Amino acid sequence: MIRPAERLQRVPPYPFAELERKVAAARARGVDLIDLGIGDPDLPTPSHVVEAARSAVGNSAYHRYPPNWGLEVFRREAAAYYQRRFGVELDWRSELLALIGSKEGLAHVVWAFVDPGDVALVPDPAYPVYRSQVLLAGGEPFALPLIEQRDFLPDLQAVPPDVARRAKLLFLNYPNNPTAGVTSLDFLAQAVAFCREYNILLVHDLAYAEMTYDGYVAPSALQIQGARKCCLEFYSLSKPFNMTGWRLAFCAGAEKAVAALAKVKSGLDSSQFSALQEAGAKALSDTPPEFLSGMNRMYTRRRDLLCDGLNRIGLDCRRPKGTFYLWPRIPAGWDSSRFTEHLLSKAGVVVTPGSAFGACGEGFVRMALTVPEERIVVALERISSIT
Repeated sequence: MIRPAERLQRVPPYPFAELERKVAAARARGVDLIDLGIGDPDLPTPSHVVEAARSAVGNSAYHRYPPNWGLEVFRREAAAYYQRRFGVELDWRSELLALIGSKEGLAHVVWAFVDPGDVALVPDPAYPVYRSQVLLAGGEPFALPLIEQRDFLPDLQAVPPDVARRAKLLFLNYPNNPTAGVTSLDFLAQAVAFCREYNILLVHDLAYAEMTYDGYVAPSALQIQGARKCCLEFYSLSKPFNMTGWRLAFCAGAEKAVAALAKVKSGLDSSQFSALQEAGAKALSDTPPEFLSGMNRMYTRRRDLLCDGLNRIGLDCRRPKGTFYLWPRIPAGWDSSRFTEHLLSKAGVVVTPGSAFGACGEGFVRMALTVPEERIVVALERISSIT
């Protein structure tokens, strides 16, 4: 009998795969679903990026293996973007690495640093990849609760010193998925100081850097003095440029950490298709600021419409300053999985249970602002009718 590796027993099913299965089954039954579940932008990639890809596909030089670290043009433009956006100067040769989406890079950085028995400090709730990969690598996730009373920021001072001394990685993600919490340079400075004190690599997932509202501007951890010695930051093109299906991202920061991740990747993949990296370079260099500001105005309208409607219904919901998620509390007497099933079966509205992101996510659901305003209105009507 064929037997999978025992390590797979340590990892629960990927929650979004299970959600996709349930959604597909409902659609097969003819249910008119409004999908606020998975965070996948509903608008197309900018046309100048698509045209750059079309042109690059015809370049026969790109029909061969790409460089393991990524195309020079992509990494140069990533460095130029960081300089413009954050005022951070990076060496594109040694401090930048192309990724096949940030999910891939975040998973593989664990394998570059975590040995069996090592500790990784993982927020709870959090993007499930952090914890699942630590478990697969034989490491021990140590949960950092993200609670509303602390504005969804972890209390690093509450980490026991003996745990901190065993830790290899600290995962942070701001603007935050799933809570939509945001952070400041002051908190990031505390995190950098903590990591330098205990020789921990700070892994900052910056996937939602450009999705901010009400005047808030998301910082980079690499803006902190000394961060380039202890921080690896992951920047994704998926959300700001509507490129989730393109699978393109990069990491930036500590030279030794970039090299370690590159070594892992060299035995696992051959980087992303060069034509897509060429298009990514165009996204970073030539996308006008008006595109991002226009996207954020649209998400602000959707946020306000859904947030205000949920509060009227009685689902307590903060108005977030980042990401395209809402994190409303569910009604008393429900757990998040049962409430999610209730919305799906009775209202045809798809959300993600907070428990899918960790124990501290219980009591919440996550809703993504990835449907048009008229569908949000219908979703609110349906939810109101069954709560």
